[in-house]
Amino acid sequence: MCSHAWSVALSVLLLGCSTEAPQPEIKAVPLSSESYAREVEELSNINQQARTAFTKGKADEAAELIQRGEPLSKQVLSVPRPTLEATEAASDLDQLYGDMLFSNSNYGWARLEFQKNLARWKYWSPRTEETARRRKQAQDSIAKCDSKIGKGR
Repeated sequence: MCSHAWSVALSVLLLGCSTEAPQPEIKAVPLSSESYAREVEELSNINQQARTAFTKGKADEAAELIQRGEPLSKQVLSVPRPTLEATEAASDLDQLYGDMLFSNSNYGWARLEFQKNLARWKYWSPRTEETARRRKQAQDSIAKCDSKIGKGR
């Protein structure tokens, strides 16, 4: 009788472990290819304006533009398979933000931005000269941060 109780208990335990919890339904935001392309183009334009402002020493203007670009970046990357153009635009925004953080001696935060780019380009397929260049840029930027971290300002 005791062995029967064990087999029932084991069966109940195994049944309890084998059922999967219901998965929440993922509702994708429908994007037309036209609206997606417009958002990628808008993000690219914001990147260009922000990079120009930053190189001209207008950090506040650049920061404002980067903040404006963040939601667009998240939106264009939220689709199941973002386009190369969308990924490049998001990457450019992260690179610029990292550059700004680095210039303000915020090396740890800058490193996080560069790390996103490294992860993004490390696994990108298909690999091209441009994706390899971007990966190297991220690696170099991380190394630059690492050389400054712990050395003070």
